[in-house]
Amino acid sequence: MVVPARCFVHPPTFRLVPGAAASRARAGLAALSFALAALTPVVSAAQPSAAADGVQVGKPSAVARLVPAEQLERMAGEQYAQMMREAAAKNALLPAEHPQVQRARRISREVIAHAQRFNPRAAQWRWEVNVIASPQINAFCMPGGKIGIYTGIVEKLRLTDDELAMVIGHEVAHALREHARERVAKGNLTEMGAGLVSSLLGLGDLGRMAVGAGAQLLTLNFSRENETDADLVGLDLAARAGYDPRAAIRVWEKMGAASKGAPPQWLSTHPASTTRIAEIRRHLGETLPLYARARGLAASALPPYVSNWGDPIP
Repeated sequence: MVVPARCFVHPPTFRLVPGAAASRARAGLAALSFALAALTPVVSAAQPSAAADGVQVGKPSAVARLVPAEQLERMAGEQYAQMMREAAAKNALLPAEHPQVQRARRISREVIAHAQRFNPRAAQWRWEVNVIASPQINAFCMPGGKIGIYTGIVEKLRLTDDELAMVIGHEVAHALREHARERVAKGNLTEMGAGLVSSLLGLGDLGRMAVGAGAQLLTLNFSRENETDADLVGLDLAARAGYDPRAAIRVWEKMGAASKGAPPQWLSTHPASTTRIAEIRRHLGETLPLYARARGLAASALPPYVSNWGDPIP
């Protein structure tokens, strides 16, 4: 998911003086404290589900409500349409009859059938699924259900149907959980806080750089939490659709092998592959029964997951 880059406004530098300036500083710092408090992830009770099965995740961040969902979805739709037009102009947009497109749309359709469990508004979205010929190992789902899959991720990782379902489920989960909306809202609050502190303390460009760097790392932390959230919701969606959640382990093993030299986890928007795999394994007890039920089997009767790479996964 691509989120517009943030641009910090450079306020004029001035020196604080006693009296009224001190009052302005106290008021400003109070406002900043409120903004930073809003950046803190909301810890809430798990969302109740119809059958209390599968993964249980907290409610989406309340901060996301600062950005109108309809407006963001409309903008995403416009950007997606523009992206598809540009891909078509370069002969990079695969036609509807292409086997990769038909496969991606079939799997997406089966995953999307369970989307309302995590976001009732998904029933109103005009879902689209397209495949772009590009070597990038990437895929996305924009707000409002606009899915894009690059041939690079399918071909370079040699994704099986189960593995492609895990990728699609993960990206759909980002849209259902409104992570882009949350990040836009938090980005706006971060900009406001950085500009306010620099102005109040008279730090000038040096102060703005320091505050900006700290705020960026804070936002990256939320982004990693979003990734974990999407991993779990994606597992649930794909398992209900009849795809083996153990395939997610193989996806990240393949991704790790293809991503040598990746940045350390602390500075990455994505958790390290080993961290993700451990978290996925922790939730197989919740998602394997969903998969077994979709296949008409008992969870204890499921055979190991066999991919086209690596050892079987019990």
